[in-house]
Amino acid sequence: MNKIVNKIIKLEPDFNIPLNIVYEDEDVVVLNKQAGISVHPSINEPSGTIANALIARYPEIKNVGDPSTNLGQENLRPGIVHRLDKDTSGLLVVARNQEAFEFLKKEWQEGKVVKKYLALVWGHPKEKGEIISELARSIKDFRRRMVVRPEKNSEKIIKGKLAVTEYKVIKKYRNFSLVEVSPETGRMHQIRVHMASLGHPVIGDKVYGKNKEAPEGLTRQFLHAYYLSFSLPSGKKLAMETDLPKDLFAILTKLEK
Repeated sequence: MNKIVNKIIKLEPDFNIPLNIVYEDEDVVVLNKQAGISVHPSINEPSGTIANALIARYPEIKNVGDPSTNLGQENLRPGIVHRLDKDTSGLLVVARNQEAFEFLKKEWQEGKVVKKYLALVWGHPKEKGEIISELARSIKDFRRRMVVRPEKNSEKIIKGKLAVTEYKVIKKYRNFSLVEVSPETGRMHQIRVHMASLGHPVIGDKVYGKNKEAPEGLTRQFLHAYYLSFSLPSGKKLAMETDLPKDLFAILTKLEK
């Protein structure tokens, strides 16, 4: 058996990691995640994650979640309904009890959640568009995802999952465009892979756009989850929006000059 799978990661509370809470009630917590921190532990990063900070502040969520993701070890994704990449900032929803987790998980699976991101991409894509493809794990690098066109994969040689992304251009700069991106599905790296497939990768993306020049001062991928709208278990509808972080706002300010 693979030794990596056998390695047990213990989720310890970490009181030193700041959490920017923008909403909380008895069922959910919504936080504005900072860039540069992973959502949950992994073999390569067993501590120092959002999950470590969450169980320090909300110890009741330690056993909340989907048992199928635990791989025989303790819950590494306590209350985490969805995720953001390490270098993506923005709104993240966490369930505080199992009932809320199951409710929110269903909302996400059924596409009832509205998610909007702001991304700075290379070049000038069409004013708006919809990208429909399947996404699958890359056959060359398991850490990457690749686009699989359904019409070219009719015999299902590569097993992919349907991914749908809408986008619209908000503002054009000399070499870049600021776009609002709305993923209708929630596949890993979806926005990054889809925009790169158009020839307009997210600026600062070291995996899918590493050969594209970035504005001076940008130290991470320009991707921010700025808007979320979803229903709470109580029936209340919640919609929230967060400003661009200072580092990304500073880049746009420079591009305006």
